[in-house]
Amino acid sequence: MFNGQNMKQMMKQAQKIQQQMMEEQKRLESETLEAQSGGGMVKVTVNGRKELLSLEIAPEVIDPEDKEMLQDLVIAAVNEANTKMEEHIQSRMEEIAGPFAGLV
Repeated sequence: MFNGQNMKQMMKQAQKIQQQMMEEQKRLESETLEAQSGGGMVKVTVNGRKELLSLEIAPEVIDPEDKEMLQDLVIAAVNEANTKMEEHIQSRMEEIAGPFAGLV
């Protein structure tokens, strides 16, 4: 059973975790992550806000007759980068939350 003291300690711990998570979220916003598609033919870099920072396209994949393939490669790389960043952020938040991870 929770008594008043346990509840106060739990609330204090939850506030501490919330503060740590906010600080980590700010730090994560400046981290970058790279992903690629087409065996490295298209590379993208995103930040923790999931903003696209850079896009590299190998010249040999640029075919005016097949722009759909290039579009698909760009979309795949961006989606992969955003998925990886989301997983990275979620992992860091769960590390901080500890026993409160189910509430994250």
